[in-house]
Amino acid sequence: MTAPVTVSPSRPSTYVKTVWWGRLAMLVFTLALLYPVVGLGTPVGSWQWDGSIPGSTASAVRTSLLLTGLAILIDILLGTPVAWYLSHPRGRDAVVWEAAVLISVLMPPLALGILLSLAFGPQNALGGWLLRIGVPTSNSPTAFVATQVYVSIGYYILAARAALAAVPRDLERVASLLGSPPFEVFRRITFPLAKLGLAAALSLAWVRALGEFGAVIVTSYYPAGMPVQIWVNLQDAGMPAVMPLLVVFLLTAMPLPWLIHLIAQRRSSNA
Repeated sequence: MTAPVTVSPSRPSTYVKTVWWGRLAMLVFTLALLYPVVGLGTPVGSWQWDGSIPGSTASAVRTSLLLTGLAILIDILLGTPVAWYLSHPRGRDAVVWEAAVLISVLMPPLALGILLSLAFGPQNALGGWLLRIGVPTSNSPTAFVATQVYVSIGYYILAARAALAAVPRDLERVASLLGSPPFEVFRRITFPLAKLGLAAALSLAWVRALGEFGAVIVTSYYPAGMPVQIWVNLQDAGMPAVMPLLVVFLLTAMPLPWLIHLIAQRRSSNA
């Protein structure tokens, strides 16, 4: 016969105190983490939309949004099959493929930009051939998009791989045994269960590509995206010319990934 379990009267109060101390610690951490946002309210003089170069700010916004959107589309089209393959390991070679993806993620941005400019430059066979057929490999939309793909696709693949690996394999096997082709299994089983993680991967790649400065300034100083134009405005006209573009940059970099994640999370909850 087991003895009755007794609950110490102090245990509930201890738990409540722990919860409140945890909330207080999180509040302090959150305030410290978000404190830099206070800088948006710092007086720096009258904001100048175009700085010293007429039309530069609006052009930078268009360049970043359009070309980054194209780079993210390439990330999805190329990165999703790679992430799916890595989430279904078939042998020891998976370690090699994962190492290649990790190298692209760990590469310092400035070093990556220099290596891209050298590898695709006219001195190399590939760069010379691209120039001969009319594809400029520096200071062009092509170079801009290619650089953004290189700096972001590794982040997309790693996050997407984790999302796809979390899908129960038994469900995919049952669907295959019932006669569904691989693409149908992915569309009906894998994607619905992994879409929240895929949304997080998309958000991560978007922020990484949109905010890239070190590699892009080497390979594609023109057309200037928002990060490069912020630096140019800072050099030419100071903070009054930086602040309007900085606000637009923050509004495009942060809310869109958060919205994508929120929609995916809501649909997963409804499902």
